[in-house]
Amino acid sequence: MRLVRNLIIAFAGLLLLTQQGFAAVKIDGVRVWPAPDHTRIVFDVSSRVEHRIFSLENPGRLVIDISDVAANPKLDALKLPSKLVKRVRFASRDGNDLRVVLDLSQKIKPRSFVLPANQQYGNRLVIDLYPANQKQAKPAQAVKSAADGRRNVVVVIDAGHGGEDPGALGPFGIREKTVVLAIAKELEKLVARQAGFTAKMIRSGDYYVGLRSRTERARKMNADILVSIHADAFKSPKAKGASVYTLSSRGASSEAARWLAESENSADLVGGVGGVSLDNKDSMLAGVLLDLSQTASMRASVTTGGQVLSELGRVTKLHKRQVEKAGFVVLKSPDIPSILVETGFISNPAEAKNLNSKKHQRKLARAIFNGVNKYFASTPPPGTYLAWQRQQRNQIKEYRIASGDTLSGIAARNNVTMVQLKTLNRMTSDKIRIGQVIRVPSS
Repeated sequence: MRLVRNLIIAFAGLLLLTQQGFAAVKIDGVRVWPAPDHTRIVFDVSSRVEHRIFSLENPGRLVIDISDVAANPKLDALKLPSKLVKRVRFASRDGNDLRVVLDLSQKIKPRSFVLPANQQYGNRLVIDLYPANQKQAKPAQAVKSAADGRRNVVVVIDAGHGGEDPGALGPFGIREKTVVLAIAKELEKLVARQAGFTAKMIRSGDYYVGLRSRTERARKMNADILVSIHADAFKSPKAKGASVYTLSSRGASSEAARWLAESENSADLVGGVGGVSLDNKDSMLAGVLLDLSQTASMRASVTTGGQVLSELGRVTKLHKRQVEKAGFVVLKSPDIPSILVETGFISNPAEAKNLNSKKHQRKLARAIFNGVNKYFASTPPPGTYLAWQRQQRNQIKEYRIASGDTLSGIAARNNVTMVQLKTLNRMTSDKIRIGQVIRVPSS
């Protein structure tokens, strides 16, 4: 009996050790995503993990305890391209757990969470490191134009997804986050080269920016318009064509309610650059002001979206021939006209190949820019170089030279100098002839 009992105890112990061995989580890899305002560290794990993080001082450290994970040689190669971390150390803890210690170069505000598996990655443990002394970004000053000191129209470009969020995955290993960033950078070049415009990017590299953070950044950049770029996907590989979305009425209503309910929004400006604050306004007046701002932004979004869709139709097939409406979070800023451009279906092999082509990316960027440019040329914001330019064009009239006219006399009648008149008409002398048509500024 004693022998049988000892065998049972030994077998139970062996079974427990075996179960523990099978239960142990493996670290399959570690990735680092450095962004301008934070650093993200991602542990690829074989299954969902339990963990905890805490900070230590003198010297500053962040401790990450991961349960039921053995020390892994993959951690030896972990190097952080981050100004926040000087060194990484790790060791087994209590036999079954792993402790990772980050030696910090400054105080941080850490955040951690677990992500489930998706199309590209398995289970992940995510650690975000934010500088503790990160200053609240001040709203950007109105961008000045080189011409006459009038401000530029600010086009904020949002490349969707990024970092741990690859977006849609197409054939040939093509990822939405990579394609849309390439298109966004082409669009940035076109905007920057055009007089009267300034381009700003929500993300300029392979890192993730939260959806709400995208609209907040656009507001801090004094955006006149937000253009969000994506690549669609569908279960059928036959779906094809580009689309343009603006905010739906339902999405607008829910956002207006959120703005009026959340105290941190009360001091925000609505109505764009030089708008008004909702702070210290009673609820009825605040609601009216927000509604006016939102209505104007949505109207501008639909008009711009229509121009962009028309231009896209010149370079690629369209999925729908009218601007569509949806409740995308990135479109929900009440005071910034916003459009979301689905440049094509990355799930369609032919379109995926096009989307991955530099030549096609340039065509798409050019089409988007042409649409935006046409909108602002016809409806320039007050105080901008484009508004001044349009005013100048409207003030020019044509005059046919009659008998007895002199250039000096025409200049005097229109309250301009002869130099201005000659410059406007690219004249090299004072000579004019009967029947000649010249351009004259309105008095």
